[in-house]
Amino acid sequence: MDHLLSPPCKLALVIPTLHEAGSLPALLARVSTILDASCPNHEILIVDDDSRDGTAELVRAITRKNPRVRLLIRKGERGLSGAILHGWQHTAAPILGVMDADLQHPPEILPSLIAAIENGSDIAIASRYAKGVQLGSWNPLRKLASAVAIGLTYPLQCPGTRVADPMSGFFLVRRRSICNIIFQPTGFKLLLEILIRGPISKVTEVPFEFGRRTTGHSKASLKVALDYLRLLARLYAARAARHPAITQEFSGD
Repeated sequence: MDHLLSPPCKLALVIPTLHEAGSLPALLARVSTILDASCPNHEILIVDDDSRDGTAELVRAITRKNPRVRLLIRKGERGLSGAILHGWQHTAAPILGVMDADLQHPPEILPSLIAAIENGSDIAIASRYAKGVQLGSWNPLRKLASAVAIGLTYPLQCPGTRVADPMSGFFLVRRRSICNIIFQPTGFKLLLEILIRGPISKVTEVPFEFGRRTTGHSKASLKVALDYLRLLARLYAARAARHPAITQEFSGD
């Protein structure tokens, strides 16, 4: 594939965006500073779902000063998982990552995630439910909904690699752990599919507390909830039938 980087970089961090122009300058400044120090051999891929809010112009201006930042625009497509996969397909990095663009995922956690991968983990997860973490300003209804959503994943997870926060959107994974897996490109819960369907031997959870959103708006919606229920249904059906739910394959080529 002629668009792949050569030679491959060590880490490619995907930041999916949809109407997040307000938070990007501060986020990219923090991420770049941290990765320059903790993982100099890196690139940052902004995958934008055609926001048309100034994101493209803003990122292009940043790339002229920082060539480690790249912009990928998807036209006519929506979905967080699909955006992440799109970014990962456009890099040859052996370590892949993702974090949100809204500043609720603190970039200062990245060095701990990188260290976990370097120490042999297949996946390093920034976990909202690791021991000692407080959920902060979450209201009781949101806490209950999150607990129920996570509880539904426990029968699917392998006992040896079961995690407290399989719904996290902030994690690093080795490319070899996801090659040739067939993913559902819609929805928001790519980590759950990786944990259930990937050849995962070791997982590390790094505790973190959600930051406050200062710009933009939450993407949570009834459609997101329905996409999650459809994903669960496919995963349970695939487990019962020992047959993959075929929608989109991630290729490591």
